[in-house]
Amino acid sequence: MIFDRNENRPVSVLLGAGSMGTAILRRVAAGTTILFGDISEKRLAEVKKEYEGYGYAVETQIVDANSRESIEKFAKKAASLGEVKYYIHTAGASPNQASPEKIIALDLVGSAYALDAFGRVIAKGGAGLLISSQTGYMFPPLSPEEELQIMTTPAEKLSALPCLSPERINNSGTAYIVAKKANHLQVQYAAANQWGERGARINTLSPGIIVTPLAYDEFQANGAGYQRMIDATPAKRVGTPDEIGAAGAFLLSDAASYITGTDLLVDGGTIAALKNGKFKLGA
Repeated sequence: MIFDRNENRPVSVLLGAGSMGTAILRRVAAGTTILFGDISEKRLAEVKKEYEGYGYAVETQIVDANSRESIEKFAKKAASLGEVKYYIHTAGASPNQASPEKIIALDLVGSAYALDAFGRVIAKGGAGLLISSQTGYMFPPLSPEEELQIMTTPAEKLSALPCLSPERINNSGTAYIVAKKANHLQVQYAAANQWGERGARINTLSPGIIVTPLAYDEFQANGAGYQRMIDATPAKRVGTPDEIGAAGAFLLSDAASYITGTDLLVDGGTIAALKNGKFKLGA
């Protein structure tokens, strides 16, 4: 049975087929062709079956999200399917899942590769969203000079910056904070340059403690610390992927047509509690 006879459908792209990205996608992808990218062939098969069951036209591609070549092939695939209307980037690793070097390569350099690649194929009037984290607000990991370097250094040269060296970034927690702060900076630069020149928008969204299957790795590694953070958060609870879905869908929608190059913090007030002293890191 043919569910959609419309030709020249726009394309919605998700790199990193986790629960937050799919929660956003469900709210924006009606009437588009969905292209999923992920390192896991098993996960791609799961989401293809699920979304075809909902009536969507679905394509998939295995993508190594810290490989420039792999990401560029993914962007080329997206463009071959039609005008790229939405790009959502959620690929990344948490502190207890990866080494500092891996986090910098995947969460920071890989994100820069994706912003470049999709900045060349995003359609006029299109919108992108890079999922960052509340940790980008937690402490000032970079000087103003270093922030400017990260904003303006080509993606392929980022790993050579002294501020991102293994000597400077010597643990996974610091690597994660630096990478998420860098995401904000990278999107600011992309919005003002390549994406903006194509008439497209790009923003970041920084979730707080959101319960997903992968989040349990973090909870198991530091359950007491996360519990203190939850207890100090004004909302008094964790967030859900559907709440991130609603916020992400807003940023991609026409209702946010004058919003680009910025970050939306969706954390239940955790950073507010940290800044006013109710919660202290490492307490």
